[in-house]
Formats: sequence, C-alpha cells, structure tokens
Amino acid sequence: MGGADGELELSVPYTGPETTAVALERAAVLTAGLNARVLLIAVHTLPYPVPFVLPHHGARPPGGTITGTGGHSTLAVQPQVILARDRLEGFRYALKPGSTVLLAAHKHIWQTQEEKLARALAADGTKSRSCTSYR
Repeated sequence: MGGADGELELSVPYTGPETTAVALERAAVLTAGLNARVLLIAVHTLPYPVPFVLPHHGARPPGGTITGTGGHSTLAVQPQVILARDRLEGFRYALKPGSTVLLAAHKHIWQTQEEKLARALAADGTKSRSCTSYR
C-alpha cells in the first residue's frame, strides 16, 4: 500500500482514455492532502511470435496515450508501459501484492472489462476499488 517514507502508492490501470481520466480525477479527490504517488499502468499485449521489444511500425503501444492522460491530472503521475502476452498477466506482473488499485468503469447492464479486471485483481489480493464513469 505505501511506498517509501509513508507515501501512499495508488495504481491506476490504463483501460481507455475516458475511464482512466475519470479514475485519475477520483484519485486526486481521494488523495487530497496526502503524500501520494500514482502509478498509471498500461499493458501492451504482444502475440507469441513477436519478440518482447517495442514495435518499430504498425501497432503502437499506448505509451503516448497514457502520458497524455496522466498529463491532465493534478497529481504526480508515473506512467508505466508493460509488454506482456496476456493483459491480465501484465497487470499481475506490474502490481505488487496488496497494491491499492483504482479503476473506473462505464455503467452497463453487462459486466465490463474493467469490472472483470477488478474482480481478477481482487482475487489475487490487490485492494481494488472502482468508480463509475457516467460520460
């Protein structure tokens, strides 16, 4: 949960521009007045024949997108891009046991990808919280 010197570490998985912006806005409210650091984590999946290097052309990792998303936040946001074969495994790799995670999701009748991710991470032992995007 905490980083060095009593610092609160909050992880925000990048799930899309809108939902991530909502999560970062909520993180700013929740951590107001606290010594907090926000990690913005994006997982870029690569198929099995492709080596674990950033692609030179074609599909681009969401690094530029998450940097832009984090730039609109009032918090000090540290973007991190993880290369993985599977999205969930990438988040599992990036998050430490007991991490505090904040996810935003669109309100929908069916379970969203964000809700599925939150359930999977909670089952792994992370402290997942979700907020809803009504945009």
